Amino acid sequence: MSAATGREPVAVVGAGSIGVAWAIVFARAGRPVTLYDVDAARREAVAGEVRARADELAEHGLLDDPAGLQARVSTSDSLAEAVAGAVHVQECVVESEDVKRRLFAELDALAAPDVVLASSSSMMPVSRFAADLPGRARCLVVHPGNPPYLVPVAELVPADFTSPETVDRTHDLLLSAGMVPVRVHHEVEGFVFNRLQGALLREAYRLVRDGVASAADVDRVVSHGLGRRWSVVGPFATAELNTRGGLVRHAGLMGPAYLRMGAEHGDVQEWEPELVERVAASVHEQLPPDAWDAHVLRRDRALMRLTAAGPDLADD
Repeated sequence: MSAATGREPVAVVGAGSIGVAWAIVFARAGRPVTLYDVDAARREAVAGEVRARADELAEHGLLDDPAGLQARVSTSDSLAEAVAGAVHVQECVVESEDVKRRLFAELDALAAPDVVLASSSSMMPVSRFAADLPGRARCLVVHPGNPPYLVPVAELVPADFTSPETVDRTHDLLLSAGMVPVRVHHEVEGFVFNRLQGALLREAYRLVRDGVASAADVDRVVSHGLGRRWSVVGPFATAELNTRGGLVRHAGLMGPAYLRMGAEHGDVQEWEPELVERVAASVHEQLPPDAWDAHVLRRDRALMRLTAAGPDLADD
């Protein structure tokens, strides 16, 4: 496969909210984008939706040239025409194995052999619907946060049959579009994003069910507490910086309590010392423990900037 460079075109298949959002991501990076949808009404709605979102981004200082972005987004009533000349195809259709299988078979026949075929699937691994394709080596999942032009993380989830070059090219393309690509090393349903989100949602439902807190107050704990902190540092870095002595000491102090909480619902997974040490070693690559105070100060300053930007944003 040849590497994508410069401002080569991208095709987006499916013009719903995620498809339009992906179009904004790629067009904002200067790439021409063609959207295709089987529904003519969706195709007709694209221009207005792109214009509205581009204007909002510009109003908030996140886009310099909304008109230029809009000009780079077009639609086609032909799938073959949409993918012609594209270096990357981003599928954004319904989360249906049958629909995706039929569409990927069609894309594999239409797109040039060196074009990456990426699914925006939020739960379903690509091996479920692309395993039998002649061009399966160029297929993978690229699962975005929603909306990707504001939540830039994107999970790259290859199957066993996906070529390393496909993953590398996609990683580089996403970086060039201002995204934060995360490599998922093997297929699991829900990937990383939705497994983490699902764990929090399961506990949130339990807390409401058991009368511990209202749904509104659970949301407030996340939006004003966990979510605000996690927007600056993730859960492992949080544990590292919340306790002097870092992750290892945190696991020793808090691990037994978390184990008891999990056991209430049959989850008896213990934070084994070897696993804690492995996680700590990874975290320390970015947060060396000998500069713990400096890292805490950087975290706090980031939270100060976030708070100064709008302390009540979660209530808007």
